[in-house]
Amino acid sequence: MDRYQAMAMFIRVVDTGSFSAAARQLGVGQPAVSKTIAQLEARLQVSLLIRSTHGLTPTEAGQNFYERARNAIQEADEAELSAKGAGAGLSGRLRVSAATTFARLHIIPELPRFLADHPQLTVEIILDDRMIDLVAEGVDISLRMGTLTDSTAIARKIATGRRSVLATPSYLKQAAALRSPADLANYEAIIYSQLPSAWSFLHEGTAVSVSVSGRLKVSAAEGLRAAVLADMGLTIASDWMFAPELDSGAVVRVLDAWSLPTIDLWAVFPAGRMITAKARQFADFVESIMKAADKWRGRRTVS
Repeated sequence: MDRYQAMAMFIRVVDTGSFSAAARQLGVGQPAVSKTIAQLEARLQVSLLIRSTHGLTPTEAGQNFYERARNAIQEADEAELSAKGAGAGLSGRLRVSAATTFARLHIIPELPRFLADHPQLTVEIILDDRMIDLVAEGVDISLRMGTLTDSTAIARKIATGRRSVLATPSYLKQAAALRSPADLANYEAIIYSQLPSAWSFLHEGTAVSVSVSGRLKVSAAEGLRAAVLADMGLTIASDWMFAPELDSGAVVRVLDAWSLPTIDLWAVFPAGRMITAKARQFADFVESIMKAADKWRGRRTVS
């Protein structure tokens, strides 16, 4: 039995809470995982896991072994990467979680460049607008927007974006004049359930909060985009969410003189783990994407 492989497999079992989930993430059969853990316990002559109908939990000895094994493997990975040199590139698997629309518009189109720089690396992207359990899902880095509510999260802010009131020119032609936030009462608002229905604006030091209403409420950014592009109303969203349409003029900003709270993009890492070189470099890569996009967009004028 390969000691390194057995340690890595045990870590995955503890993280996921079951042999079957660990097997799926590792791409092997469940019997192979069960057999490896049994051999590990036999070699150590100690029980590492408590098996019950609710799943698997580590014993006291198992928890101690888990923590030391996790640190040892992470340090070994870092040492190997350092010995190879930065030019050797990354290898293995990088598991990324990201909001669906943001990843589709900004990350996935740029991935060929990242993969070309690291030919030995495999990237798995979990597209989900919800904040998932990074440890249970075996995620190395999560890209999330907004305010982080988990005080234990290990996070790095990598970009700050603008929020705007957005609509299509076609929809605005059908509606009344829009000169101040108070006029929003005359418009059909598309409500994004992840944001409050009261929209807060700031203009020349004056703060204004306006409650909006509409017949459509959506829970995912893809639905919000589809509704706006179907001329169903206006909405508040990050400029990132409608970047192609803002560049082309298919969607425009209104109430431009009134500013909205900005939105932050975060790289979030699993709590209790050393941040891997793969995760750090991917965060750097995403940061470079957003900086380049902001610089280019700042030079572009849409007529």
